[in-house]
Amino acid sequence: MTPPPARRRRNAANGNAPAHNLPRRGTVRRAQAITTYGVGSLIAVDQESFVVSGLDGADESWSLDESPRIHERRLARLLDVDYFRLPPASDDGSKDGLRVRRFPLMHSCPECNELQRHRDFNPPAGRSVCGTCEVDLVPSRFVVACEAGHLGEFPYWQWVHRSPDRGASAAGQCGGKLMLRTSGRTSSLRSIIVSCTCGQAPEVSMEGSFRRNALKDLGLTCRGTRPWLGTSAPASDCGLPLRTLQRGSSSVWQPVLKSALSIPPWSDGRGDPLAEHWDALRQYDSREHVEFHLRVVFKGEACPVPLDEVMALLDAEREEDPDGDAEPTFDHRYRALREKEYERLRSGNRESEQSRDEQFVCEAPLGDQSVLGPLGISGPMLVKKLREVRALKAFTRLVDAESTTGAKEMPLSDSPLRWLPAMEVHGEGVFLRLDEDRLDGWEKTTAVAARIERMRTAHQRALEQRADDPTRVAPSPATPRMVLLHTLAHILINEWSLEAGYPAASLRERLYAADDMAGILVYTATSDSAGSLGGLVAQGEPQLLEGTLRSAVRRAEWCSSDPLCMETVVSGAGGTNLAACHACVMLPETSCEHNNILLDRALLVGTPEDPELGFFADMVAR
Repeated sequence: MTPPPARRRRNAANGNAPAHNLPRRGTVRRAQAITTYGVGSLIAVDQESFVVSGLDGADESWSLDESPRIHERRLARLLDVDYFRLPPASDDGSKDGLRVRRFPLMHSCPECNELQRHRDFNPPAGRSVCGTCEVDLVPSRFVVACEAGHLGEFPYWQWVHRSPDRGASAAGQCGGKLMLRTSGRTSSLRSIIVSCTCGQAPEVSMEGSFRRNALKDLGLTCRGTRPWLGTSAPASDCGLPLRTLQRGSSSVWQPVLKSALSIPPWSDGRGDPLAEHWDALRQYDSREHVEFHLRVVFKGEACPVPLDEVMALLDAEREEDPDGDAEPTFDHRYRALREKEYERLRSGNRESEQSRDEQFVCEAPLGDQSVLGPLGISGPMLVKKLREVRALKAFTRLVDAESTTGAKEMPLSDSPLRWLPAMEVHGEGVFLRLDEDRLDGWEKTTAVAARIERMRTAHQRALEQRADDPTRVAPSPATPRMVLLHTLAHILINEWSLEAGYPAASLRERLYAADDMAGILVYTATSDSAGSLGGLVAQGEPQLLEGTLRSAVRRAEWCSSDPLCMETVVSGAGGTNLAACHACVMLPETSCEHNNILLDRALLVGTPEDPELGFFADMVAR
């Protein structure tokens, strides 16, 4: 989230086009440009506030040296793009960066208390100070947004001139200046006082501005403004209700992230030169047509990928096509992507049989796996090399990205792009599965089904309440095996953070829960070097894994919030958890695929009233 650094303007003497001489405002990490400060988000730098600009023109302005292309065909196909790009580096030597625009434009001066647009204070060039008082200006604490993803300034004029006899239409026509001050009596909205020097409206506080219908009562609806694109309202107003938000609220911007693991045959990078041609190549069935198309594309020169490998890659891609529907939905394609990963994690990919460029190495441990059988664990695999690509697909405002439909996802640019910003993570992990026979019998028990039904109902209700169209909400993923796998992954991450020295935030879960899948992958999930030297893989050896599982399950028996935690009937946001809290199984949200919901350690260890409820009840000493 960084504007480019200040630098000398290049001229034609060195053969390069002139560069923009834009001031540098701050730095962010590349990962933050995907997860925290992506396109359309607000970022505070010192005393100033900015919105991250859209990606129109970024493909040309971003230097390939600082923002290289990355390829992951399976994810690119899912998101209908050709490739991805790392966000630009923002260190002291970087030549460019993410562009930002000042937002909100409304500022106040703490000395003279005037409230107006930033430029009306006549600040010196490159500074955000009051031209009269020479003190730092304060950006507006409040913005407005709608569920369609639009963002706008808080309507201070209308808020002050909202008396019934005048109406909101008179706002801005009185000739006065807005003033903002704080009474200092409390830290609540009641102490923030806005007034107008016209004398025709009384001073009012900001109390009540966060009511759901506060702006609707003023006759205001969304005008469709998109300040991150530098455009005003479109031809037709949005018309949706507006909500007042704090500038730093998490509801202002929520990323829509999608990820995929690099698995064979795509994980050696040999198919990357054809990244922009796969969609066209898929249209041909015969080897002769593919060969002819490649000859045309490369203008008679040799294709960088042998024809036999091209045909093998096309066959592998068609294997991931979902069965049944002629036009599979996005969810169907994403499920097919996960199923292929699960299949590859089960089968493995031996390092001795691969080239040095292979980015996915998965092997069975050398130790005796029979020690895990009594615990209900089967098929552990050591993922010695792993690459994950996470892409920013879009973003939402107000509406939870998990419950929204595509109509409420705001794109990252005004014009369609054939690429998306993304980051890649290289690391390692441990994959394990639950014994299918034991799992089938456990999840059919009445007590387990009853607990899961309570969680599923609460989660489904929450999804429908947050959704833009409740009739199109996908069903809750809460099933006995999903909640069991999810909670098991959490206690393993907590255990490894204690015993193996990994920060919990440096590990991440990836769940494979469906009728034909019951596995979890715990892997290093940061772009730094935490846990990337074989330490996590070593934890997957059967003897160590057995001890870790027993210790983790025994630790899950007790929580410092018990008996309240274990006996609660409603936990988490909207009742989407049961026996789960921050003192026992919850993780940093960057480590969890489901935002710390759909957790219940009672499914692992049972309850005092029903010890046999837990999948690992035999391991628990009562």
